Amino acid sequence: MNVLTAALAHRAAQQPQSTVLHDGCETVSAAALWHDVEQLAGALRAQGVRRLALLADNAPNWVRIDLAAQVAGVCLVPVPTFFSASQRAHVLEASGAEAIVVSAGLRDPLSGVAIAGRHEELFPGLSLVPLAASAGGAIPSDTSKITFTSGSTGNPKGVCLSTQQCLRVAQSLQAAVGLSAPRHLSILPLSTLLENIAGVYMPLLAGGSIILPAPSELGLLGSSGADAERLLSAISRWNPHTLIVIPQLLTLFDQGLRAGWQPPPALAFVAVGGARVAPELLQRVREGGLPVYEGYGLSECASVVSLNTPAADRAGSSGRVLPHVKVSVRDGELMVDGNRFLGYLGDPASWASGPVATGDLGQLDAEGFLTVSGRRKHLLISSYGRNISPEWVESELLADGCLLQAVVLGDARPFCVALVYPARQDISNAQINASIEAANAALPDYARVQDWIRLAAPLSADNGLLTENGRPRRTRIAEHFAARLAQCYLPEKECLAP
Repeated sequence: MNVLTAALAHRAAQQPQSTVLHDGCETVSAAALWHDVEQLAGALRAQGVRRLALLADNAPNWVRIDLAAQVAGVCLVPVPTFFSASQRAHVLEASGAEAIVVSAGLRDPLSGVAIAGRHEELFPGLSLVPLAASAGGAIPSDTSKITFTSGSTGNPKGVCLSTQQCLRVAQSLQAAVGLSAPRHLSILPLSTLLENIAGVYMPLLAGGSIILPAPSELGLLGSSGADAERLLSAISRWNPHTLIVIPQLLTLFDQGLRAGWQPPPALAFVAVGGARVAPELLQRVREGGLPVYEGYGLSECASVVSLNTPAADRAGSSGRVLPHVKVSVRDGELMVDGNRFLGYLGDPASWASGPVATGDLGQLDAEGFLTVSGRRKHLLISSYGRNISPEWVESELLADGCLLQAVVLGDARPFCVALVYPARQDISNAQINASIEAANAALPDYARVQDWIRLAAPLSADNGLLTENGRPRRTRIAEHFAARLAQCYLPEKECLAP
């Protein structure tokens, strides 16, 4: 057993009736969960599966399979439900998954996938489907989880991790957050490594429980949309101790606070990560009663690398580096060592030891607090030779809550242009302009937004302009809006350049 399954087995023996998982309909005790995990592990061993894919919405069954795979020594390949059919097929073929567990209720989950046998009920609500033989990519020894990241271009890339690497992060988070028996509400998909580790493993290690409502109950629409009223209502109803959110959801919380929503009384810790967040936005939602703390991480380091907490908090930073890793800065780029991934699926050249070059620009201060300014590959260089991190400018544009989305472009151009989508449809162009001017006031002249385009519809993964985890596909965006962007750089506007 590893430290997580051992903790669950101990809890099942000492506190058999304590609640571990619930989704509004089903409540699962520690004893019941451990019984189910052992039964499922035995079934997986009997099937002889070595690499198992999992395609399911957030629910107790997702956790059952995850833990059973650990007990059975099976390599698990979580498949995000928000991936397209072609991305799912790529994940299954590239990973060499011999079977896939699919939850009931998913529409056409295996469209375009070559299956090799009939569905077999593995557990109530879960079907095991044999897949057509695929050698798949080579993986490092000790790989127990392959998590697929959706980059800005190309097919998702498989990151190979051991269970021990994932649990090191969970243990560091447990110590840093310092909550005993927390009740965590899962909002992000469990196929997202951050939610898997910080939203399941960490609460279980701390003797807590996980609330797993269906995405529809939370008002979550696909990979990057949300019904704010339904989401805030669900958070109030469940009254959790902890949440994990992305910056776009934090913007919705900001709007809700302004409209009179009150965070539930038990809520003690909200982690936000995935992109830079403007300090003004964080400060404002905190003043509204939301205990939110920014962090930083990446899949190649088994998720979280640094985190602000009530005991160690620095405004404008991504928090203090957690004790299981070491961070250094090389030519402005963050390098992380101490818990590096085993390597990329099918890429033996990446299996070497040594620090991970994150591709993120940042700084580390003397007290161990990390400040991330943006992605090296996203860096804009204006036609005046100025280096500009678009994430930095975008976070300033989103700070006052007027805008829901902002994407800044301007590589090899005299000034920056922003594509923006308002937080509400009744926000006027004059209000947007005033908001952008206010953001510009805090920026140096070379980084200011000199023109902007109001989008008729939000950018999304469905229209191919965001990744499945909500990050802008900058090259595609620039190509899609090329004609409109060209209008912003007509000769008569050159006088706007700093």
